[in-house]
Amino acid sequence: MKFPYEIPYQKDKKLQYRIFEILPGFLTWSILLLPIFLAFTDVGLATVLMISYLLLWFIKAVALNIRSIQGFRILQQHQKIDWLELTKDLDQEDVKSRRFPSWHYENKKRQECNPNGIYSKNVYHAVIVATYNEVLEVLKPTLENIANSRYDKKKMIVLLAYEERGGDVVEKQAIKLMQEYKDIFLVSRAIKHPAEIEGEVIGKGGNISYAGRKLQKIIKRLGIQPKNVLVTTLDADNRPHESYFAGLTYVYAVCHDPGNMSFQPIPMFTNNIWDAPAPMRVIATGNSYWMMIQGLRQHMLRNFSAHAQPLDALLKTDFWSVRTIVEDGHQFWRSYFALDGKHEVIPIFLPIYQDAVLADGYRKTLVAQFIQLRRWAWGASDIAYVAKFGFFTKNKISKVDLVSKFFRLLEGHISWATSPLILAFGAILPWIFNQTNFLANQLPQVASRIQTIAMVGILITLFLSFRILPPKPKRYKNHRTIFMALQWVLLPLTTIIYSSFAAIDSQTRLIFKRYLGEFDVTEKAVRTDHGTISSHRN
Repeated sequence: MKFPYEIPYQKDKKLQYRIFEILPGFLTWSILLLPIFLAFTDVGLATVLMISYLLLWFIKAVALNIRSIQGFRILQQHQKIDWLELTKDLDQEDVKSRRFPSWHYENKKRQECNPNGIYSKNVYHAVIVATYNEVLEVLKPTLENIANSRYDKKKMIVLLAYEERGGDVVEKQAIKLMQEYKDIFLVSRAIKHPAEIEGEVIGKGGNISYAGRKLQKIIKRLGIQPKNVLVTTLDADNRPHESYFAGLTYVYAVCHDPGNMSFQPIPMFTNNIWDAPAPMRVIATGNSYWMMIQGLRQHMLRNFSAHAQPLDALLKTDFWSVRTIVEDGHQFWRSYFALDGKHEVIPIFLPIYQDAVLADGYRKTLVAQFIQLRRWAWGASDIAYVAKFGFFTKNKISKVDLVSKFFRLLEGHISWATSPLILAFGAILPWIFNQTNFLANQLPQVASRIQTIAMVGILITLFLSFRILPPKPKRYKNHRTIFMALQWVLLPLTTIIYSSFAAIDSQTRLIFKRYLGEFDVTEKAVRTDHGTISSHRN
């Protein structure tokens, strides 16, 4: 049966769909041009709006800094918890006498009074590792990390989803690599995604969906119920914390509506943070902390990169979309409509360690970082999708909830594109065009004072960034640590170039139908004491 909430083909997009594709770019460019227009026509109004905007962002900056501290503390605490022991106690197995966190007993009592049908002892984990043409030095640590997890390996199914277009060398590597783990996991298998399947964009969605359908057959053959299988998708460089699968099992077993949930661990872009150039380190650290903050804002939380979902829910959504390059974030909306609006994303405060962008060469790295963030910003394409199936298709979803989520999605992408530029230049535009005007002269000074106070937040980020760093490789001397502190002077520049410009690029492409129809694989080179190894085969 055809999935009813699939992204339409380009030829099937009607006028109303195109209007909502254009909407984010139209609003972004309107907001960016507004300060220039007001600088010529109404300096007073421009001043009031700019000061109000700065004060709003000052309040938001304070709130975000508080959230980053809270998120960091929870992440640290959850990494110290023995989640395997908690799951055993949840099933009332014989656990040696000890005290667990108070919330565990509350969860246990609630589960006993109102069982959700999931028992941790029955839970299996399926892990789909997506790869295109990554070399062994990238893939092997990921699989070793999974194998070293504190969870019963005979209740784990690991599939290495590789692409036929990667070539014979990639195929031989994938098959040989998974053979090494056949006696470790319940199932260890390499799954080849055929090239040029009709209707698919070249991207991760088609690859992991193909592997997901193979998984469905494996589960059926093993006689395991789909509701007892949690599916985690990983990129080739994603390395889960040793307690991730145990922690995920626990949360799944105690959550109130497990069949309608997705689960989002915290991506930490620190695998190669010492090796990456300074601009990439700033972006990687900022992204890590943003994901920690999002974990505390569950109403805003969406699937991103590595995430998990029960197999029975994936069957209802026909796995992931094969028509978008942002299948992770899109999966939230796909599930939201397939499950009549009852879908939620639950944070898992355990890290999935990932690579910062590092290509073979400084210039290539700068370009690769922009391409990666532009791909992330392509999530703006979901605005038209949500409008189509939310407002113009019959559904059972609460309109209050739908409108709330829609405007958060729209506002998030517009802020992504506009805020860095307005905060950086909005206050000086009236002065540039009206240098003799009193209000125009005062505005930059007021803005400077507000921004100076707000910059205190960078000190918090600086302090926390050192707390999440992995050990410094021996190939680097102590002065590398000093550069890790000095790198934060690049924050305004990286925010504008790599955040704002990437989002503007994506939204402008939507206006002119210059669609990103192919997943641009981000090259992430491996640097060792003996030199740099490209992460991809040429």
